[in-house]
Amino acid sequence: MREGLIALLPRLRRLARALAWQVADADDLVQVVLERALARAEQWRPDAALDKWVFAIARNAWRDELRARNRSQNLFAPEEDGDTVADVAAAPPAQRLELAMALAALPPDHREVVALVLVEGTSYSEAAELLEVPVGTVTSRLARARATLQAHLGTEA
Repeated sequence: MREGLIALLPRLRRLARALAWQVADADDLVQVVLERALARAEQWRPDAALDKWVFAIARNAWRDELRARNRSQNLFAPEEDGDTVADVAAAPPAQRLELAMALAALPPDHREVVALVLVEGTSYSEAAELLEVPVGTVTSRLARARATLQAHLGTEA
């Protein structure tokens, strides 16, 4: 299991950054997830996919953190942290900041679907399983999230 967790670290970090949008929060989330996974290793079934189990822990840990902080929905990336949103070579800083603000404006359930499907590349059915919702809900949330992002970013549908 430890080797599997090590192999999952890059994907887990991407998911954490997509959920948290602040580097420090994302790093803390990865640490919490790894601690919980190791502490509850006996709960993982070897016949189950380790990534799904770990991503479920990550999602639940982030939700726990948000509840503990009693944060509002639009809290994620302050403007000054916009440069950590995307790959430095991928877009100019102003564009990265605009994307970060658009993503931060999404409701948490939409942001989760975007993180899993668009950032992490999971299938709709895998995302539905991780989020414990029907595939249609994933499709609907993703469609609404895309529409919101397009409207915020001023791009055509």
